Amino acid sequence: MTLLLPWLELALCAALIALAGPVLTQYGDIIARLTGLSRSWIGLVLLATATSLPELFTGLSAVTVAGAPNIAVGDALGSCIFNLVMLVLLDEMSREEPIYRRLEQGHILTAGFGVILIGAVGAMLLLSRDGLGIRFFHISIYTPLIVVLYLVAMRAAFVYERRTPRPPQIIKAEPDLTLARALIRYAMAAAVVVAAGSWLPFIGRELADTMGWKTSFVGTLLIAAATSLPELVVTVSALRLNAVDMAIGNLLGSNLFDMLIVAIDDIAYNKGPLLAAVSPAHAISAFGAVIMSGIFIVALLFRPESRLRGTIGWVSLSLLMVYLLVCYAIYLHGH
Repeated sequence: MTLLLPWLELALCAALIALAGPVLTQYGDIIARLTGLSRSWIGLVLLATATSLPELFTGLSAVTVAGAPNIAVGDALGSCIFNLVMLVLLDEMSREEPIYRRLEQGHILTAGFGVILIGAVGAMLLLSRDGLGIRFFHISIYTPLIVVLYLVAMRAAFVYERRTPRPPQIIKAEPDLTLARALIRYAMAAAVVVAAGSWLPFIGRELADTMGWKTSFVGTLLIAAATSLPELVVTVSALRLNAVDMAIGNLLGSNLFDMLIVAIDDIAYNKGPLLAAVSPAHAISAFGAVIMSGIFIVALLFRPESRLRGTIGWVSLSLLMVYLLVCYAIYLHGH
């Protein structure tokens, strides 16, 4: 029973996040339209932020209460590679043609900024571990750079959205729904995500102790998968409604926000620079996510037609292989 309990707790957290994630997405979109703001711009920021709330509160809880910095960083970087491996599932579900042929090339902009941000975090992690990390009080000097890069990415996305209008959002508001009601329902769903996300790092440490696993592996694989459930649920739902660009925008936007979470976690971690306190094996996740983002960019430009036995293409197979290799490497070399 002792062995089973942490798995039951993880399943409960995952179920709560999976239920609250789509509600956040629905009312986030409704709030955007009721305020009269740009649906494309608010959708990119609000949708990605909403589905990334579990990573945010898991990271904050891990570095402030649970004392598990490896779970915080592993969750953020692991969520990036988990988001990208979701493309394999979407491609499998896209029976008519490979999903990469159905997407707008504007996603290259977000994916490119993902390469820059995730690659920068990976490089900063190695520099911090090699004694080249400069700090300001307890905060790494690299943290402001992450924040600036994220803001530049959001600004570039905003300018691009104004030049290239997106199709209207597919979610319809209830006729009598006011902005106040939408905000209340959004906050209620967010509260569920916050509670479940704050519980996850404690479950992660319990799993690591019970199973004899390393916390970096638990954070990268199990906790990242659990906190990425809102992205998974929302993305699959969007694909079923034929809103493929909305689905991909959610995944890529979440990756950018996950890197901002690393900066926020560093500010909250008062024992010194966060990236200097974690396993260098997390750089494997960062560079794995960079490679996967590069594969996705190539696919958008090349737009492959062929599939292996009509089910999966070489792009999806490459993404899956990189993901599995990263997980295996983290298991072997993590702390």
